[in-house]
Amino acid sequence: MTSQFRLGGDLMIDRLGFGAMRLLQSGPGGPGRDPGAAGAVLRRAVELGVDHIDTAHFYRNEDGSVSANTVIREALSPRPDNLVIATKVGPVFGPGGPRQATAAELRPQVEANLESLGLDRLDLVYLRIGKSEPPHGQSLAERFEALAALREEGLIRHLGISNVDAAHLAEARAIAPVAAVQNHFHLANRAETAVLDACTEAGIAFVPFFPLGGGRADMGDPGLVKVAGRHGATAHQVALAWLLALSPVVLAIPGTGSVAHLEENLAARSIGLTEEDLTDLA
Repeated sequence: MTSQFRLGGDLMIDRLGFGAMRLLQSGPGGPGRDPGAAGAVLRRAVELGVDHIDTAHFYRNEDGSVSANTVIREALSPRPDNLVIATKVGPVFGPGGPRQATAAELRPQVEANLESLGLDRLDLVYLRIGKSEPPHGQSLAERFEALAALREEGLIRHLGISNVDAAHLAEARAIAPVAAVQNHFHLANRAETAVLDACTEAGIAFVPFFPLGGGRADMGDPGLVKVAGRHGATAHQVALAWLLALSPVVLAIPGTGSVAHLEENLAARSIGLTEEDLTDLA
């Protein structure tokens, strides 16, 4: 199993990266976390070889005053030359709850990410659509065309899409190259296997969000516990190793606000699952 992936054909990154959603909050509506401690987690991640961080301008602390992007910019300045930062646009948050940005609203979102990250160009920008599930039958063409135009301007290096089905992927690829797809997927939720298969065939990165269930799924599968015991590992470490074993295009981005948890997650790199293990996890 190769440990690296060439994102968009030109950015070589480790297949085990870091997700920034939990840097400043333990979860949606959960207690906030200290930005200083979050910065320590980021610096330790880079020390341990993380070269792919997934973030968003709307990832914020409890009162909304601090953005994960700002913490990333300040903690990792000067930015390491090999560090790839992926972000996402699409959701608009207001008093009535989140809604989808219009095509015209995407430029300000991209510019907000550029400013908060302190960058002239974003490595990878996902268009996030829908809410908790892919909005089947809903076109993303107009919005993706708007991002493709920003890519032509030089504000974005690579484009991605998130929370999509196979039809959305085909629709987007007819407009501009898609470097990555980010969908809800983990050991206990394999509903998006068709999208994973399409990405594998096309050499497009498939990046599960909530790769460990996001605290919302039962990860106590007997097969998972059995394999973890066989390797002297935690269930979460095996769940990450399983994702990486599925396909050479899968990238995992577990997130945390704890250095100890970060180190535990990254230790999954050393777990080589056998055919027996994969059968137990099937």
